[in-house]
Amino acid sequence: VQLQASGGGLVQAGGSLRLSCAASGRTFSSYAMAWFRQAPGKERDFVAAINRNGITTYYADSVKGRFTISRDNAKNTVYLQMNSLKPEDTAVYFCAADFDWVKLITTPSLLNYWGQGTQVTVSS
Repeated sequence: VQLQASGGGLVQAGGSLRLSCAASGRTFSSYAMAWFRQAPGKERDFVAAINRNGITTYYADSVKGRFTISRDNAKNTVYLQMNSLKPEDTAVYFCAADFDWVKLITTPSLLNYWGQGTQVTVSS
């Protein structure tokens, strides 16, 4: 599967953005999907994940209550709605896919399918 992330930009603290990750191929609904982010000089961190049918979601504590992950399997797209943005949310955001929900969340170093990243900058 090939992934294309979009929707990043510059926003003031307290503002909102919605990221999208469009997937190619007919098997999108077979993959669990996740968002990660990487700030300059830091490791890539898990943000949120959603299972194949969209029923189960999981969030990092740092974004819980502010970010919402969702998916539209008919459109082969996963979304990340980000509200109440903070300067510390500034990072490059990546989407990722895997058949294995646990591996997707816990071991990103083993994932094979990544989007190219989209920059999110939150000004104070």
